Amino acid sequence: MMQGDRVTFLGTGDAFCAGGRLQAAYLFQSAGSTLLIDCGPGTLASLKRNDLAAEPIDTVLLSHFHGDHFAGLPFLLLQFVYVEPRTKPLRIIGPPEVEEKVMQLYRAMYADSAADRFPYQIQFTEARPGKQIAIDGFRIEAFRVPHQEHPPSYGYEIRSGQRKIVYSGDTGWTDDLVAHAEAADLFLCECSFFETRMATHLDYPRIAENLHHFGSKRMVLTHLGQEVLSHRREIELEMAHDGLVISP
Repeated sequence: MMQGDRVTFLGTGDAFCAGGRLQAAYLFQSAGSTLLIDCGPGTLASLKRNDLAAEPIDTVLLSHFHGDHFAGLPFLLLQFVYVEPRTKPLRIIGPPEVEEKVMQLYRAMYADSAADRFPYQIQFTEARPGKQIAIDGFRIEAFRVPHQEHPPSYGYEIRSGQRKIVYSGDTGWTDDLVAHAEAADLFLCECSFFETRMATHLDYPRIAENLHHFGSKRMVLTHLGQEVLSHRREIELEMAHDGLVISP
């Protein structure tokens, strides 16, 4: 990654907070812009534990609409109203129906606050595979992964300058992961299981047996489930933990 880039792993656990880990959230800071990749329920708590302000976040990028990946958004939206007052726009990018899903969740959790207008603008963008989104120095391209069908689940290629980060989101095995991870400076790859094999999540043996196909410069396993944590001594690949910071 180019000088100044930094990725902070705010939440690296699965939906069940295996091992006490918080749920999915990754903060990508680059060239004066800040991108939050997924926003699990513990995101705001993790920002504060890591002494990170929420205010610099320019864009939130959502992989799909399971609660462990986007249910922290209402807390973040309220943070920008009451604690870190915001005037600049907040951009939220995600699969089709992103505005409907986010606002539906916000109304369900905070109906009284949802009745008031936000003091800042929220700009929603629907990502589409094959269509690049250029925003705040980032170039973002979605690719579909086998997980949630309707709306679809996405992984993302995220470019900053000449560097590339790939985020798998939640996904079962697909050869597309190999193609997108090629030449990535950092590949954040979900690894939910060890013994169990599912069509909608990855397991460590499946990743390991295909490792020679991946062309990423650095792969970090995340979204770690209890099976994976129980077998950590058998795992040779790098595993993320909450609070991990990767920088040049």
